Amino acid sequence: MPNLFDKNLDGKIFSPLAEKLRPETLEDFVGQKHILGRGKPLQTLIKNGFISSAIFWGPPGVGKTTLARLIAKYTKANFVEFSAVTSGVQEVRKVIKEAEENLSLYKTKTILFVDEIHRFNKAQQDAFLPSVEKGIIVLIGATTENPSFEVNAPLISRSQVFVFYNLTEKDLKILVSRALNYYKHIKFDANAIDHLIRSADGDARTLLNSIELASKISHHVTLKIAEGAVQRKAIYYDKKGDWHYDTISAFIKSMRGSSPDGALYWLARMIKAGEDPVFIARRMVVFSSEDIGNAQPTALVVATNCLQAVHMVGMPEAGILLAQCATYLSNSKKSRASYDGLMAALKDIDEENLEPVPLHLRNASTKLMKDLDYGKGYRWTDDADFQKTLDFLPLKLRRKKYYIEKE
Repeated sequence: MPNLFDKNLDGKIFSPLAEKLRPETLEDFVGQKHILGRGKPLQTLIKNGFISSAIFWGPPGVGKTTLARLIAKYTKANFVEFSAVTSGVQEVRKVIKEAEENLSLYKTKTILFVDEIHRFNKAQQDAFLPSVEKGIIVLIGATTENPSFEVNAPLISRSQVFVFYNLTEKDLKILVSRALNYYKHIKFDANAIDHLIRSADGDARTLLNSIELASKISHHVTLKIAEGAVQRKAIYYDKKGDWHYDTISAFIKSMRGSSPDGALYWLARMIKAGEDPVFIARRMVVFSSEDIGNAQPTALVVATNCLQAVHMVGMPEAGILLAQCATYLSNSKKSRASYDGLMAALKDIDEENLEPVPLHLRNASTKLMKDLDYGKGYRWTDDADFQKTLDFLPLKLRRKKYYIEKE
């Protein structure tokens, strides 16, 4: 067992396991092979000591901070790290001033790593621009949110965006092996390890924290001990963030694909994460018209009633109403004829010259209008043959078909 005098801990004896096992070389870095695999451009640039400003976008616990530290090590740059949650523009200006002095006096670059950069507002993010443009600092921003929406466009245009993904099971097993090597005096049952890996859900920090906690509970970590160590995992889901849109997209696509099982699963994910039930109900109202339409008109009635009932009942019972509506919509016949027809008509309005309303379709509300042939040739009738003699579109679009129901 490591002791207070273990020289290999490099002063990390009181640090969490995730910090103790943080890799010191690119070869030890786990995951993200799509950007750091052998021969990949980013790996080559880092090993050659060069890096430009970058945005690291991905979920928690996948190596964003670790890679930023490794970049500073390989490029021999000063590394300044702070969180956008606790720091402001004043701290940024101070770092930039020191970076300018280091560059001028010692020819040393400064890497400024900003965790959760999306927490800075647009004006605060603007404070980085002049220094990034002049090369005074190399900015590496880490974010769990889609930078297209949360990071200033000028800042993105001056940075390379790298997407990070959840670690694979194979990646997590590598980390388990390192952790077990650290806790050589602790016995972990195989099913306990499997449970810890599954519960981590691709998050290295969650996995290592669970292993550390389990090792403090018992010298023999059984499945029961592992279950106790893994506290109820909070679903990573920001109601204003990218995962919010991804999950509702999966929910809609499941209903569109006539999969009530898929719809129920993604609905459960949203409910568990605390999504607004009214938002879900509203999306189903839109779906009932956009994707089902006249193939089963009662779908709109059911969805609208669901929205009203959710308002009346509230959670947690509203979840039952949402489930009933989602499965009904999933099993309904689908038709996008109305939606597609509207989109086609809007496209023609954008791209074609707007012709005047045909005279026979105009409202002849005055004598002058009648004298000008407004409404001439039109009369109300339920005679289908007569209606077929009329044109209801402008001259150039006379033969156009917008509403096309598939057989």
